[in-house]
Amino acid sequence: MSNNLINDSKLKDKLTKLSKEISIKKWDLGATIGKDISVQIDKSEPKQIKATQKSSITIRVWNKSNQVGVTSTSDLTENGLRKALSSAYEASNFANPNESPDFSPLSKRTLPIIEKPIKESLGVKDLLNNLIKAEQILLNKDYSIKSVPYNGFAESKYERAYINSDGAERHMEATQASLYLYARAEEEGRKPRCSGSIKIAHGASDIDIEACINEAAEKTIDHLNYKPIKTGKYLICFKPEAFLDLITSFSNIYNARAIIDGISLSKKDSLGESIATDILSINDDGLHPRNFSSCTFDGEGTPTQNLKIIEKGVLKNFIHSESTAKIFNVSPTGHAGIGAKVLVSPDWPVVYKESSQNARNPELSYKNTKEEFVLVENLNALHAGVKASQGSFSLPFDGWIVKNGTKTSIESATIAGDFRQLLKNIIQIESREHVTHHGISPHIWINELSITGDT
Repeated sequence: MSNNLINDSKLKDKLTKLSKEISIKKWDLGATIGKDISVQIDKSEPKQIKATQKSSITIRVWNKSNQVGVTSTSDLTENGLRKALSSAYEASNFANPNESPDFSPLSKRTLPIIEKPIKESLGVKDLLNNLIKAEQILLNKDYSIKSVPYNGFAESKYERAYINSDGAERHMEATQASLYLYARAEEEGRKPRCSGSIKIAHGASDIDIEACINEAAEKTIDHLNYKPIKTGKYLICFKPEAFLDLITSFSNIYNARAIIDGISLSKKDSLGESIATDILSINDDGLHPRNFSSCTFDGEGTPTQNLKIIEKGVLKNFIHSESTAKIFNVSPTGHAGIGAKVLVSPDWPVVYKESSQNARNPELSYKNTKEEFVLVENLNALHAGVKASQGSFSLPFDGWIVKNGTKTSIESATIAGDFRQLLKNIIQIESREHVTHHGISPHIWINELSITGDT
């Protein structure tokens, strides 16, 4: 452990000593420190090469009135920590008395054990050479692919820690790598068409470069044969990535912080309500082995867990921090950040199908359905087109209209609807679950959604 970027024991000793000198009795610290290497190219030439060390360190201090002051620093020296503790203590005098988070009651509970292999770094030279080769192979996949305008190969080693004055001490280290290839195809007299692929692993040597190339090429070529779509209501099949984007965009439906702030689609007493078709279940599983960003604890030191969110269409749990859990009289769930007003966010959604006698259209399958439908690949402009507190969305998307097994790319169109109605109108969840870089989901079929096209 001598190579660790964060030395927990020394850090805790420093903070304990300094807090006594400043007469601070209650404090905690959350830290993430990482080393990143990334490369980008343009036509086989290096475009951007970066090697950085990032530090995100938050210190909270409670004053005698139990008000919380917060400060951020990147300096873990004794002098830097003294300044941070003093600044946080001063800030506590101006804190909102209605927002006083406490230590998580689970911050000293035994953490789950997960496999997080620490991979050796390939280094800039190998990352660059592999990316140049990948670009060249992708360009040779089809005459129409003229460039790979967006690409990147990156690897990082990072550590997270949580320490508090009550004796909690958490630490983890991990490595992660990612490859991104986004191709652009051009044909004379036609609009350029683009698509891409991203692959993530514990280390750069584990990235399936060939699979990333093939997926980027296949998706890009599939969009060459395009035509306008008529405005109307269509049978919709969401690919896993698109459905996960929707779930994440409307995660306020199970976020306790959003409920307290009055910006959720749910209320405090919504647990137990049927909010979706009974064939739908969703877990938030931050510990899933395919979640390469997994951590065994959250920003408050609460252990991460596999939490059931929706079971057979029924809302079963909210995600909580210490402060929201106290209001709801439950335990924290391991989804908190760290701060004076603690944010709560989901980890890793896992969508799966439940058996049900009420299942409709069980024969629907995106690979062999003869009925006309729209296959939605990606949802775009999520930051602008989602009104999360209202439940509505209107989003440009990439996809195909499929008839008798033949796919024709949609030139440009917008899909719109109400998320709550969408959950109720799911008529088929395919059995095969697909792992993506931000969750797991099968293909999801919706009875009718409005599409605005060019004609």
